[in-house]
Amino acid sequence: MSTKLTEIVDYFKDLQNDICKSLEVLDGKKNFREDLWDRPEGGGGRSRIIENGDVFEKGGVNFSHVHGKLPEVLKSAERNAEHFDATGVSIVIHPNNPFVPIIHMNVRYFQMDNGEYWFGGGIDLSPAYVIEEDAQFFHERLKAACDKNDESFYPKFKKWCDEYFYIKHRNEMRGVGGIFFDHLKSANSERGRSEYGRSEYGRSEHNPWKFVQSVAESFVPIYAELVNRNKDKSFTETNRDWQLYRRGRYVEFNLVYDRGTHFGLKTNGRIESILMSLPPQANWVYDHKPEQGSAEEKTVELLQGRDWV
Repeated sequence: MSTKLTEIVDYFKDLQNDICKSLEVLDGKKNFREDLWDRPEGGGGRSRIIENGDVFEKGGVNFSHVHGKLPEVLKSAERNAEHFDATGVSIVIHPNNPFVPIIHMNVRYFQMDNGEYWFGGGIDLSPAYVIEEDAQFFHERLKAACDKNDESFYPKFKKWCDEYFYIKHRNEMRGVGGIFFDHLKSANSERGRSEYGRSEYGRSEHNPWKFVQSVAESFVPIYAELVNRNKDKSFTETNRDWQLYRRGRYVEFNLVYDRGTHFGLKTNGRIESILMSLPPQANWVYDHKPEQGSAEEKTVELLQGRDWV
């Protein structure tokens, strides 16, 4: 591996270790179990799962580094590449308490043997109940992580997240958004080796690798605060039913729209790791309508996208 790729792979491995340790402390009962796997076409990963804890009903923190022949879905006449490396960390946490939000983070790096490369990732929050001060805190911390790298990032990546994590057939967002970015590379990268993504958000005058690290290292402080604010709140059977109903929306997005899920399924990815994001339980209720004036109705109203900072 090149020095650059080795540095990124090692960082992502350490990131997985650090986040798992922090989440175990937050849960206070269960530890992650590790599942090592190999990809026949090249590479492999470490899947780590926590289940039935005091705080977390199910959570996954996955690391992978895969490589080999470029998948057919990424080949094109203008792209003279045959092989790729892809590495990253992906996290999804489903808490027990309906007032603790689902959180998702992904940070990743992709390169090809033609010199083309990019970074991608983001963090988003999917609460069963939208607590406005929590959503504001979440976005303020993400904005701070963005601003210390490039002040143009937060508004662009927040908008991209709102648009990406949108359940079109439901006309609502999956949650309260966050930031999402892809095909991010240095603005001074060599032409022809950097522009394939064609994303209006995909160029930066700053170091994209430093930005990815800023995003990754914001995860634990943000989520620890949200967990500690809400994990001991009492809840009713009605609250639990609503949580399972909202988890159904999470499942719908991941199976119908999520590009990472689709990419994994189309490239002979490891099914257990790809579907790690799904909750242990979820409900669907025919033509469900929240009670007028209820906290559930308020949550649905807040899932239409808004400025939080």
